[in-house]
Amino acid sequence: MIDLQKPWPLGLDRKTWPLFLVAMVAIMGLLASIDVLSSRGAIEWPDTWRAPFFFITDYGLSDWILIPSLTLMILLRLAMFPLRGVWRRATGELATVSAFVFLGVGVPGLITTILKRLIGRGRPEEFDSVGAFSFQNFMNDWTFQSFPSGHSTTAIATAFVVGFIYPRLFTVLFVVGVVVALSRVPVGAHYPTDVFAGLIVGMLGAYLVRNFFARKDWLFSQSSDGRITLKPLDGVLQLIHRDRA
Repeated sequence: MIDLQKPWPLGLDRKTWPLFLVAMVAIMGLLASIDVLSSRGAIEWPDTWRAPFFFITDYGLSDWILIPSLTLMILLRLAMFPLRGVWRRATGELATVSAFVFLGVGVPGLITTILKRLIGRGRPEEFDSVGAFSFQNFMNDWTFQSFPSGHSTTAIATAFVVGFIYPRLFTVLFVVGVVVALSRVPVGAHYPTDVFAGLIVGMLGAYLVRNFFARKDWLFSQSSDGRITLKPLDGVLQLIHRDRA
């Protein structure tokens, strides 16, 4: 599986980025050739086949993770003022974790939102009117904000963000994230190319935020060999051990 301690996924480094970009363009081109077939075919599935996808697709909504993490971060920061000692330290650590979750999901989502506006691709429901490759750049509404998929971005970014903090959950959340991303096709919200782009933005965006935190020595630390690991939450651990004593 993916080594979450490496600075970038998929073996990316300064030398391999150009090859990675070429590969992404090639994959996008391949997916574009089946966009219409896949989208129209999935939309025409029987309702009983599509129903589970409508159920799981809302996991990709960003509000369920952004609002709680932002609220928790603010409340914990405010709670730090009257606290002292280990309580203050533990509260600060949890506030930083909340900030990381918020930014780790929110930044990729913001990137996707900007791209949606700039590119302005028509959604599958506009296919009969304008086809699969019609664009209204800059000035558009949600019907022309198909590329990349925001749900896909959120779902996969969440998997990586949580995985950076608690790796044991990564595999499960990654699988869920991929399923959520794929669900966007049968529910008629996106084409396969939109989904793939959303997955890439979500993954790289989560790494970008994690690496920024590591450079600032916030929550993560980077060793001499470049590997990035979660710093011990000493304050939280002290409270846990105190309660158990």
